[in-house]
Amino acid sequence: MEEQQLNELQKMRREKLNHLDEQGIEAYSKKNPPKHITEDINNNFEEYEGKTVSLSGRVMAKRGHGKAGFLNLRDFKGEIQVYGRKDRLEEDYNLFSSLDIGDIIYIEGEVFKTKRGETSVKADSIKMLSKSLQPLPEKWHGLKDVELRYRKRYVDLIVNPEVKDVFIKRSRIIKEIRSYLDNLDYYEVETPMMQTIAGGTSARPFVTYHNTLEQELFMRIAPELFLKRLIVGGFERVYELNRNFRNEGISTKHNPEFTMLELYQAHADYTDMMEITENMIAEVAQKVLGTTNITYQGKEINLAPPWRRATMLELVEEYTKIDFSQKSEEEAKQIAKEKGLDITEGIWNWGKIVNHFFEEYVEEHLIQPTFVYGHPKDISPLAKAQTEDKRLTERFEGFIFARELCNAFSELNDPIDQRQRFEQQMEEKAAGDDEAHEMDDDFVNALEFGMPPTGGLGIGIDRLVMLLTDSASIRDVILFPTLKDKNL
Repeated sequence: MEEQQLNELQKMRREKLNHLDEQGIEAYSKKNPPKHITEDINNNFEEYEGKTVSLSGRVMAKRGHGKAGFLNLRDFKGEIQVYGRKDRLEEDYNLFSSLDIGDIIYIEGEVFKTKRGETSVKADSIKMLSKSLQPLPEKWHGLKDVELRYRKRYVDLIVNPEVKDVFIKRSRIIKEIRSYLDNLDYYEVETPMMQTIAGGTSARPFVTYHNTLEQELFMRIAPELFLKRLIVGGFERVYELNRNFRNEGISTKHNPEFTMLELYQAHADYTDMMEITENMIAEVAQKVLGTTNITYQGKEINLAPPWRRATMLELVEEYTKIDFSQKSEEEAKQIAKEKGLDITEGIWNWGKIVNHFFEEYVEEHLIQPTFVYGHPKDISPLAKAQTEDKRLTERFEGFIFARELCNAFSELNDPIDQRQRFEQQMEEKAAGDDEAHEMDDDFVNALEFGMPPTGGLGIGIDRLVMLLTDSASIRDVILFPTLKDKNL
């Protein structure tokens, strides 16, 4: 029944389109740019009262009949009421009275206030810019099938202004990040999206094939190794803000195609990256939201520096009462077995066990901004080892609301050590770890030319936007998220 009604509405709109054509009225006219926007008129009524303005926008509501009527016109900045009278519009009133919700129009008229005190425009002329052939859904907001909103984002943006506001904030967040780094003399660069080796992190890549070269290529999982080549080449501060692709699961926190910021600074280490992270995010929040005290999913979060700093081993001991710093690999394996961890498949070493306990027992408690540092070398093949404990690295991850937001290292610049770690990763891949890092001989060769001590940082932009817009799902901050073909 509902589908039949929709078809009837679509049929009626097609008939109106034909009627416009019969009258010689263009339904899809050439450009007719407006001179004004609704926001300015609504905010500065005294300045515009009695003056003639021109506006363009979409009809979002319509009421009245006979010789007069009202409609709500929405442009990019807001919404305003338009009043139309037959004796004022004359021949244009036929068009005014036949408009459908969703039509895009251009109007000229005089600014006034109704008896109820509502800022309005008394239309003198009207022009059709684009006839809408599809009726807008009446109950789109709060739609149970949220995937339909993601699949038809264009409709979502039309009927839910708050969705558009999220993406306006996203644009501003990215702009402020760039401004912050540019002011620190970083250079924005671009590195390959298709790579012969899927390197820079541990993840499963998307594979493609280049016909001319007759070889497989991988959509990049991270730009890290190319950005560090630039440090070798003499750039001292570089960043890239772009897409990564990982052939992994889809969830409220993961999308196969996502946006990352990665930056590298010569003559710096992971402690410098901590300062950049907390200062940059606080400044971005202040500029975009006007505060560093935010609410995310009902939790009050303070982004102001300094953020809490704690080692992974300290946090694991805090929440499990197990001090892995005093345990050998065999002792760690025995504890893992007692906790029900299956360590019979793949390679389970001391570092992987520590990390498992951190993910299982600690992450959920990290609500306020926290830098977790001192990751095991076993899970950090690109980070410099600590001087005091060679099992650990100069690496941190930033957590907010129990989610990893960023990852940073004092970058490993010893080519011999780097090759050995790549070789260990290759052993793990052979043992069944599909996400283990590939050997990259050219990167090792680059390190052999000498890379200065370097700090590197990666921040998940989508997760940062989620945080600063109080969005529950990563799909709410990606305009066109990856979805399964509904026909499959």
